[in-house]
Amino acid sequence: MHHDLPVTPLPLLLFDGDRTTEVMAQADGRDLRLDAAAVLAATGWELAPYGLCRGDVCIPERLTDPVPLRALAAALQRPLAVEVLADRAVAILGEAGGRTVRAGDVAPAVTLPDVDGQPVTITGSGRKTAVVAWATWCGCRYELPAWKALAQELAPEGLDVITVALDADPEAVRSWAETAGLPVVVDREHRLCDLFGVVNVPSTVWLDEQDRVVKPPTIAPGDDQFVEFTQVPSDQHHEALRRWVREGVLPAVPGDGPDDERLRTARTERRLAAWLHRHGQLDAAEQHFEAAVARAPLDFTINRASMPLRGQDPFGTEFFTLWEEWQQAGRPGYQATT
Repeated sequence: MHHDLPVTPLPLLLFDGDRTTEVMAQADGRDLRLDAAAVLAATGWELAPYGLCRGDVCIPERLTDPVPLRALAAALQRPLAVEVLADRAVAILGEAGGRTVRAGDVAPAVTLPDVDGQPVTITGSGRKTAVVAWATWCGCRYELPAWKALAQELAPEGLDVITVALDADPEAVRSWAETAGLPVVVDREHRLCDLFGVVNVPSTVWLDEQDRVVKPPTIAPGDDQFVEFTQVPSDQHHEALRRWVREGVLPAVPGDGPDDERLRTARTERRLAAWLHRHGQLDAAEQHFEAAVARAPLDFTINRASMPLRGQDPFGTEFFTLWEEWQQAGRPGYQATT
């Protein structure tokens, strides 16, 4: 928190996964506190004499009513990012540890808006699906025609391709979506990163007909325009995808990606920063962007993705500085499909 807290009740806008709730909170100068009814309304967790309960699940953590928000987040083992504005507080409850998917997991249900705000469900199609993460702040935006060609080739054999733009502004995506010839959705909250563990683009996730994860996120260029940078030939991913669709051959799956507390906290701070930026709170947004990047400096979906919002050039000096640091660190998070 970056301001002295008021001593009167104030509205709290709390984001918990895909759920957004406004409740009243109390500020005591150090923390925000929510009464039991507000906790239940915002999170679905109920204060019980023996702990926190939601349905049949109980956490043996006794919290006093009203509950300090930071104590609630700690009990749920969730990262928390908070900002107090003049007229309200805003808080993001991040994902719990171990939430990113692994091969064999059933993918979480994900619905995201297209550029016109219409909801599109990524999961539940009953067909094999390749989810392609890209962004307008990445050269991979030029690879959409290659994904279109691959989608047209494999659609008769049971594959859907859906693309997810990790962008803050749907209008920046619109012109690319209009020419893509593919379903394009906009993930301004980076839910794909939160739930699937995407740390760079272009990445793909493969889902089978029952929404089981066949391949967690790995780097997968649409073509070889930028192979000098990616050092990942596109054909190795495309051929593996063809073998899976046509013959059921499972791809080699890399080890579990990063899922540490610092990264989850960074994603939470980034989400709050992006919300503040959208609502004109630029100074507060910058502080949370700085906190996010400090915790995950080599995560491109945090560092590079924030550059356009921070007045930095995602194709200029700041990007190449990040690139050199990432190269020297061994290119973390950049594993290809074989």
